[in-house]
Amino acid sequence: MHSNIEIESKVLLTEEEYLTLVSYLHLERYKRIKQVNHYIDSPSRTLKNNDFALRVRELDDFVLTLKTPLSEGLLEKNQSLTWREYDALEDEGIFPDGEIKDFLENCGFNVRELKVLASLTTYRIEFEYENGIVSLDENYYGENNEIKDYELEFSSTSMEKAMEYTKQLLSEAKIKFRKFNTHSKQTRAIAAITK
Repeated sequence: MHSNIEIESKVLLTEEEYLTLVSYLHLERYKRIKQVNHYIDSPSRTLKNNDFALRVRELDDFVLTLKTPLSEGLLEKNQSLTWREYDALEDEGIFPDGEIKDFLENCGFNVRELKVLASLTTYRIEFEYENGIVSLDENYYGENNEIKDYELEFSSTSMEKAMEYTKQLLSEAKIKFRKFNTHSKQTRAIAAITK
């Protein structure tokens, strides 16, 4: 298992704004990386109610990620899974052994209550910009992936820098900044199927 600190600002974009950024940054030929996030919680949202987030990201492999709040940003704990471990979690509710399970149980969570509640598919373009990493995401979620949205994420060494560079990039591309997004992909995906 490995850990890292995630500090990023996020802005939801319209399709037109997303396409404007792709054109402005000359990203037409960049590879869009497909990833599927499977979001995990109890039906009563025990983890969310304690400001924890849990997902399995399916890319070339499966990675279980637990996010917990810090004074600035989030602490991410990551654990590789086999496809069999993911299937056992999704189909039978068997939480995979490892440090994340041990951590959750030590925090008082009942891992037998946790299950995959929603999934979200992202097509991501990622690149370096101003000493940070920009991710331009096209997201699909809902019962039949009928909901589509676009998001700009800027990862940096501090929230202040991430927010500053986000506003700078939007200004350079002649996109009006409205507000930072406070609703995570997980929140949006789960809300879409519980309405």
